[in-house]
Amino acid sequence: MADNSKTPRPVFTNIHVTDIVSYKLPPAGIVSILHRISGVVMFLLLPFIVWMFDTSVTSEISYDEFKSVFTAGSGWLPAILVNVITWGLIWAYLHHFIAGVRHLLMDANHHLVSKQSGHNSALVVLALSVSLTLILGAKLFGLF
Repeated sequence: MADNSKTPRPVFTNIHVTDIVSYKLPPAGIVSILHRISGVVMFLLLPFIVWMFDTSVTSEISYDEFKSVFTAGSGWLPAILVNVITWGLIWAYLHHFIAGVRHLLMDANHHLVSKQSGHNSALVVLALSVSLTLILGAKLFGLF
């Protein structure tokens, strides 16, 4: 029959807004949230992406206009803001792509689905996306 000895159940509480700052999220959780944020950023910047592609491939004159936006700006938009937006787009694409590959690998290889491998692969995603973003950002801003 039923066991009458009751063990105390763990108490779960919701995280209050003021607790978010002190809450320590594991790297896999950070990668998951950033994966969603990067997808939203790419979606919101889709008109900018279409403009960049269209302007860069239409003609030689439009390509020169495309290049000048990154050095001189366009209308009310200064060049530094265009470069920062492009740098954010670079990060969003790289992070979303690398985190997506991580998810595909975890789906394909079920032995990669463990707490330790999730932790390690999340750290690899963060390290790769940040380092590649810094390298491409340095190229974008003309550091090399």
